[in-house]
Amino acid sequence: MLLVPVLMHKLRAPSLRLWSGARVGGRVPCPHRSFAASVGLLCAILALAATLASAQTPQPAQTQKLSPKWEELTASDFVQAIHQAQGVCVLPFGILEKHGPHLPIGTDLLDVRFAVFNAVQQEYAVVFPAYYFGQIFEAQHEPGTVAYSLSTQLTLLQETVDEMARNGCQKIVIVNGHGGNNYLLPLFAQSQLSAPHDYVVYVFGLPDTHLPGRPAMKSDPNNDMHAGETETSNMLVARPDLVHQDRAKNESGADQHRLSLPDSVYTGIWWYAKFPEHYSGDGTAATKELGEFDQKAWSSQIAEALKAIKADTQSMKLQSEFFEKAAHPMDTKQ
Repeated sequence: MLLVPVLMHKLRAPSLRLWSGARVGGRVPCPHRSFAASVGLLCAILALAATLASAQTPQPAQTQKLSPKWEELTASDFVQAIHQAQGVCVLPFGILEKHGPHLPIGTDLLDVRFAVFNAVQQEYAVVFPAYYFGQIFEAQHEPGTVAYSLSTQLTLLQETVDEMARNGCQKIVIVNGHGGNNYLLPLFAQSQLSAPHDYVVYVFGLPDTHLPGRPAMKSDPNNDMHAGETETSNMLVARPDLVHQDRAKNESGADQHRLSLPDSVYTGIWWYAKFPEHYSGDGTAATKELGEFDQKAWSSQIAEALKAIKADTQSMKLQSEFFEKAAHPMDTKQ
C-alpha cells in the first residue's frame, strides 16, 4: 500500500514550512491551529487508507449451497452432501421410448428428474445421474427405443445401488417415472431380501393425481395413459421447448380393442394390441395449468416421502433382524 507514504510526504512538507514561520497571506499562522489541522488531515488519510486496504483484502467466501446433483459435486463436496442428506440418495428412473408424435423420446426421464430436483429443494438429497435402463420391450417396434434384456436390467440396477451404497448412500430411493417399470421395480425391491445388504432400497411409484383442486381434464382420463393430456401437460412445464403439440393430432391415441380376453388374463402383447402407435390419449388437450398442478403435487409427494425415509429407523433394523434369522431358519421360534 503506497498511498499512505505518498500522502504523508505531501502532508509533511507544508507542515514544516508553516512551523518555520513562513508567511501565509502576509501573516504568520498559529502553530497550534496548523498542527490540529494537520493531525485531522492525517487521521482522515489513515481512515481512507484502511478502507481501501479492507476493500482490496480478499474476504472469506460465503458458504456455497451444495448441488444435489451427484455429477456436479467435487469429491470433498460429495462427502458433505451425503452427510447433509443423512445418507439418502435418489435414483430417478426413466426410459427411452416413443411418446406419441409430439413428445421427446426421453419424456419419462426428463419429467421424473424435473420432479425430483424440485423435491430435493424442499428436502435435500443427493440425486444420481440420468438412468433409463428399464423395461420397455413393448416399444421395440418404434424408433429411438432402447430396450435392455431383463437380466441386464436387474444386474445393472443391483450393481448401481451397490455402488451408491459403497459411496455412503444408506437409504436409496428409486423414483419411478415410467409405467413400464411398475412391475419391475417392486420385484427388484423384493429381491433385496435374497442376500444381506447394509442399506435399504425404497421405491416411490408414480404420483397420485386424484387430488382435490386438480384442473378438470378435457379428454377421457381412462384412456390417458401415454403421451396424452396429462403427460403432455407435465412436459409443457418441465421442457416446453421440446413439446410439438401441433403434431399431437397426427396419430391416433385411441384404444384399438384388438384383443378380447377377461381382465384377469395377462399377456405381454396387451399394450401393442390396444395402442400400436405407442400413443394413448389426446395430447392436444394438454394445458400448462394442469402441468403446473401435477408437477407441484408430484414434487411435494416425493419431498414428503424423502422426509419420512430420513426419519425411518425401523427398516434397517428389521432388515438386519430378517437376515440374521434367514441365516438360521431352524432357530426361528415356531
